[in-house]
Amino acid sequence: MDQRKRIDELVEKLNEASHAYYTQGVEIITNYEYDEMYDELLALEDETGYIRDDSPSINVGFETAAGLPKIVHEIKMLSLNKTKDRDELMAWLGDKEGLLSWKLDGLTVGITYENGRLSQGVTRGNGVEGELITANVLACRNVPKSIPHKGRVIVRGEAVIRYSDFEKINEAIEDTDAKYKNPRNLCSGSIRQLDPKVTAERSVNFYAFSLTLSEGFETSSRREKMEWMKTQGFEIVDYVMVDKDNLLDAIDKYEEAIKSFDIPSDGLVLTLEDADFASTLGETAKYPKDSIAFKWRDQQAETVLREIEWSPSRTGLLNPVAIFDPVQLEGTTVSRASVHNLNIMEDLELGIGDTIQVYKANMIIPQLAGNLTRSGKIDIPETCPVCGGRTLVRDDEGTKTLICTNPDCLAKHVKRFEHFVSRDAMNIEGLSESGLLKLIGIGALSDLADLFRLEEHKSAIISMEGFGVKSYDNLIESAKKASHTTAARLLYGLGIPGIGVATSNIISRSCRNKWSDIESLDEETLKEIDKVGPVMAGDYVRFFADEKNKAEIADLLSMLTIDESYEAAGTSLEGKTFVITGSLVHYANRKDLKAEIEAEGGKVAGSVSAKTDYLITNDPNSGSSKNRAARELGVEIITEDEIIEMLSGGTE
Repeated sequence: MDQRKRIDELVEKLNEASHAYYTQGVEIITNYEYDEMYDELLALEDETGYIRDDSPSINVGFETAAGLPKIVHEIKMLSLNKTKDRDELMAWLGDKEGLLSWKLDGLTVGITYENGRLSQGVTRGNGVEGELITANVLACRNVPKSIPHKGRVIVRGEAVIRYSDFEKINEAIEDTDAKYKNPRNLCSGSIRQLDPKVTAERSVNFYAFSLTLSEGFETSSRREKMEWMKTQGFEIVDYVMVDKDNLLDAIDKYEEAIKSFDIPSDGLVLTLEDADFASTLGETAKYPKDSIAFKWRDQQAETVLREIEWSPSRTGLLNPVAIFDPVQLEGTTVSRASVHNLNIMEDLELGIGDTIQVYKANMIIPQLAGNLTRSGKIDIPETCPVCGGRTLVRDDEGTKTLICTNPDCLAKHVKRFEHFVSRDAMNIEGLSESGLLKLIGIGALSDLADLFRLEEHKSAIISMEGFGVKSYDNLIESAKKASHTTAARLLYGLGIPGIGVATSNIISRSCRNKWSDIESLDEETLKEIDKVGPVMAGDYVRFFADEKNKAEIADLLSMLTIDESYEAAGTSLEGKTFVITGSLVHYANRKDLKAEIEAEGGKVAGSVSAKTDYLITNDPNSGSSKNRAARELGVEIITEDEIIEMLSGGTE
């Protein structure tokens, strides 16, 4: 490839990755991949002299995100040049003295104090302009709100989320696929929230690493600056003093300490001790010359590739996943890694039985680093492993992917399964779209009733990425609970066009919650039911007349226990008074919900009083006047979901 063209390609890819990370808090390529491409870009720019104005080699970070106010830094916040070579680090230090400290892996933040009070917090952004996040900085766990020194002070440091706190946050999330990927991305999103409450809830900490400005406290010693920040109440990054005689030993000690270090770190920072001398060195467009980063070399292991699994997606993509002999990396056992696309497969010349190198990017995400044998013995499947349909290799601007061409492929209809397990339908917790796709991919899910037969695939589910014994047990328990349901929930879960939550309840009540009556309704009877028009009635009857649907429903009924208990229409809410407040999700407006309550004998009032039985709100913890009145009077507060259950004749 032409060198200039390759430079253009690298700049576009690196800028896209920076934009996703700095602006959206999303990591689309790993640190390892970014560094590899960045190093290649530097070498090509040096060789050709061709440097684009938007090259990441002369720019810091990326533009600030929309939503937060922008502010120009009083003193630029540059990134650091880096090396992974110890000899290069030794040569950089020479005969000078330096401070060696952790390079924490979070979000760089600058904090300003005026007259001893915290007055401003700002992100690094693009190095020239950052985002104003003062309220969020104040919400960090350990940031001093005030300091003893009354002169103007600017402190810089890293906002981070500890691994232990990160694990607690993820433990509270039941949906495996909704769990956060790593502390760095979570921290970036948390500190750049519009709502500082989120920052506080995420246990964000701040560790100071630089005293940029300190009016009234003058010293050329970086060590004295670090110790002074401690006297002002800051937690600082751990550091040691080094010279050419002890630098390598200090690196070894840090490398050993990283194994049990609770704060995310991707390396070390070496800074010259003499700030006055350092100031004479100046800076490049991107880097200061008084500091350099030492990046950890990712821990790698050799293993044998045993299989390429083709993981389906709802868009038809079949994503290659490498399955290999288990190896230990960063303290955990790894046996699979995404290959991302066919280009990477071809570049690595992957073949079954090859000896491959794997690593954990950022000590978390398994990736392929190389292939030592390069046999290239992998056949691209001509048929989809999910449906047997024909596959096609698609080339999208140089990126080759494998797709299933069958429009009826089960994976492409995953939204139907997602609807069926949703809260208002069968309410099977712990299954997002990606989790359902994984079940489809291993052959555990081909129709709706299979959701209640997952125990037959225990070993395969436990071995799925992101799953384990605990996730499996929770899923099975949730499915068992969901198998005891109501006719209205099942009707809504089938996904019949036009049949929403409210309409499902109306139809179910009109049939006294008898499933056999619900599935045998004719068009004329349906049109007599409130909220059901002729188009909806026609779709409804055609759905239940379809032979495939009949078979699927019969299979479902064999796995379910339906509560068909019923209170006579018009009396289930007799004698009860309700007040409705706030926005609704399942009803178009309060008038529609009021009509249903009154149809069941209930009354709807405009304000809460001692005569009120229930306050209906989707925000039970709100501080609104009606919520406060209900709590003061002992009125029961229920949600929209709960009134729907009452209207359908009972609770789960």
